[in-house]
Amino acid sequence: MPHPTAPADLQADCASCFGLCCVALPFAASADFARNKPAGTPCTNLRDDFRCGIHTRLRDEGWRGCTVFDCFGAGQKVSQVTFGGRDWRAHPGTSREMFEVFPVMRQLHELLWYVTEALTLPAARPAHGGLRGAQEKVEALTRADAATLAALDVGALRQEVNVLLLETSELVRAGAPGRKKRNHRGTDLMGARLAGADLRGANLRGAYLIAADLKGADLRGADLIGADLRDTDLSGADLTGCIFLTQAQLNAARGDTTTRIPAALTRPGHWA
Repeated sequence: MPHPTAPADLQADCASCFGLCCVALPFAASADFARNKPAGTPCTNLRDDFRCGIHTRLRDEGWRGCTVFDCFGAGQKVSQVTFGGRDWRAHPGTSREMFEVFPVMRQLHELLWYVTEALTLPAARPAHGGLRGAQEKVEALTRADAATLAALDVGALRQEVNVLLLETSELVRAGAPGRKKRNHRGTDLMGARLAGADLRGANLRGAYLIAADLKGADLRGADLIGADLRDTDLSGADLTGCIFLTQAQLNAARGDTTTRIPAALTRPGHWA
């Protein structure tokens, strides 16, 4: 089973962050964002105390994308560790580098989320040695200085760690019921009618499940890393025991009180 609780340092702590997701990242006017915003420019809703002025009304006012985003704790790491508590308003000289480092740190923390989960999976024990090495390497990088982080080839690192995550996926899914394993890696399943489907142990890595109907589907043991779950209907679905599911993916989907989710994640407030 995935880790019973998400590690505290891999959960967003907005009170310890300088509103980096509201400044460093660009927004494009769409169904997710009410207007355009270039990278490095503060959102008009960001207050002087680095809090969102419409936090409780984001979805109602056209900022659904903000309610889906998860930095995996990268915001407070950059704010409090990399830059030692010096915020970009009081120390404007830090802003360019801080905003450049934040997306890098987010990717490092996302990798740590996956590796941390993999290390809790008994079936993946043959891969644990390599995973522990990867965890130590990535954790050390998150404590590096800003210049080192800005120069980091994150793509190469992700490929390196992904080899271990793929091995983990194969080991875990090999134990799923049924002789024929379902491989939907990268498949376009947008709007697919999969209500009640038996997807135990399925490979759904990078699958496009936008607006798919997965009501009552059995996703136990499925690999959901990178799957696009925007507006996917997970009402009554069983996601317990699935691997590499993130809070951001759940936030983007639709579900209800009967949807069963991994213990490390939180039921989104907008679900029925």
